[in-house]
Amino acid sequence: MKDVFIHESAWVDKGAVIGQGTRIWHFCHIFSGAKIGEDCNLGQNVMVGPEVVVGKGCKIQNNVSIYKGVTLEDHVFCGPSMVFTNIYNPRAHIRKMDQVRPTLVKKGATLGANCTILCGVTIGRYALVGAGAVVVRDVLNHALAVGNPASRIGWVCECGERLGDNLRCDDCGKKFAEAENGLVSA
Repeated sequence: MKDVFIHESAWVDKGAVIGQGTRIWHFCHIFSGAKIGEDCNLGQNVMVGPEVVVGKGCKIQNNVSIYKGVTLEDHVFCGPSMVFTNIYNPRAHIRKMDQVRPTLVKKGATLGANCTILCGVTIGRYALVGAGAVVVRDVLNHALAVGNPASRIGWVCECGERLGDNLRCDDCGKKFAEAENGLVSA
């Protein structure tokens, strides 16, 4: 693992794959079979479970656990203490790992601090899930989703700024149009 920083308190199991330029900070645990892309940053106390895929350029803040069944595409931001689930109806006395529901977070999405992502959903490209939101269904591309349960209250640009009714970003000038799966570049 060339040009990878792993803090001395972190634990990386044999069989984990970590991309060049990635930084893994204090008290992290990366399980065997996890795949982490290039130039990622994993903050303190991050757990990446078996068979998890993390794309390149992802930023995973402190106290995030990414369980089996979760896939993060490139440049995903996971805010501090946000939560993924992987079993819809877990029980301590019944092993249900054969019931993992896959969760996909698409390129460029942001998951705010302390939000919860119910297993089996897809978070669209460049979507922004607000802090504390509880996501129980798919989030469209470029959607701004907040609340419990999370619902779309607007749209956001690739640069993260909220879009006005004209679907043009005042910050970077990019224009969008509505489509079935959210917004697309116009």
